[in-house]
Amino acid sequence: MSHISSYFHCVFSTKDRRPFIKPQLHERLWPYLGGIARKNNFKALEIRGVEDHVHLLLSLPADTPIAKALQLIKGGSSKWVHDNFPEHLLFNWQEEYGAFSVSFSQLNSVIHYIQDQEKHHRRLTFQEEFLALLKKHQIAFYPKFLWD
Repeated sequence: MSHISSYFHCVFSTKDRRPFIKPQLHERLWPYLGGIARKNNFKALEIRGVEDHVHLLLSLPADTPIAKALQLIKGGSSKWVHDNFPEHLLFNWQEEYGAFSVSFSQLNSVIHYIQDQEKHHRRLTFQEEFLALLKKHQIAFYPKFLWD
């Protein structure tokens, strides 16, 4: 039997970073995202966000690549929003995402970071935050193509 510890801090925004995720939506959307995770045998340790993006801390089983996990979460939640919130027919997630590996020793720190999203975004935009995460994790990127 294999024993795996696989945690990811995932970040993705609404398409064109439109501010669709108002309180009445996120009160139901965050739990729904967690339900998609449970249904697919991975754990959402924390989910929060603001009007234009979401952060998730996920624990994945060995047989689930991060790309597949996020495809299931983003696709399932977009369909759910369209089915349950007709005023959000234009709602979609952006195709791209950030996924940053997290060591077990840093889980509490990342949980607190995700819980403080509203506080962070009083002083930082999504773009500033995302660039900081890319730099912190030393992920190469091309600024010209980052926000397309």
